Amino acid sequence: MSGKPVTIAFTMNTSSLSAARTYALSMHGAQMYGTHPYSHHLDAVALTLQPFGQEAQVVGYLHDVVEDTNATLAEVRLRFGDLVAACVSLLTDEPGANRKERKQKTYAKLAKVAGPEELALVVKAADRLSNVRACVGDGNRDLWSVYRGEHGAFRTAAFRPGLCDELWSELDVLMSDDKQPQHAT
Repeated sequence: MSGKPVTIAFTMNTSSLSAARTYALSMHGAQMYGTHPYSHHLDAVALTLQPFGQEAQVVGYLHDVVEDTNATLAEVRLRFGDLVAACVSLLTDEPGANRKERKQKTYAKLAKVAGPEELALVVKAADRLSNVRACVGDGNRDLWSVYRGEHGAFRTAAFRPGLCDELWSELDVLMSDDKQPQHAT
């Protein structure tokens, strides 16, 4: 592929994007993203996904809704369709005793993704990029170090050449030693 953004075919309209944002914010409620309202993270992910199309942005708004709220995949499927629900399922961490175990199981699931559900991999890259950008911007060395430690396994599981190369290029740069935040928070 050319390395240009890949637009996944979709049959969504602007009201679907608005509905996804509204639903996600309603479900996340008062949840915080560090010192920011959770909308800060969701909007950052959706903005990063803009070159990849509206369906990517819809999944971006919904990517944490099953993992972090009382929302169910059945509700997501009913409201937003099968592909969006399948992607949200792929983006939802698997159960585990600790972060390492959850991520190992989740990365194993992502490593098998092919076809239309690769949309989830674009969203996962945008989510991780948003998280790492926030770590660098907020000086959160501890969380940046967690992401840095996971980066190799994450990249092996979720990277597909030509799918969203520009997101991966920026993420790889932000994971370099010279981008390590100087202040732990």
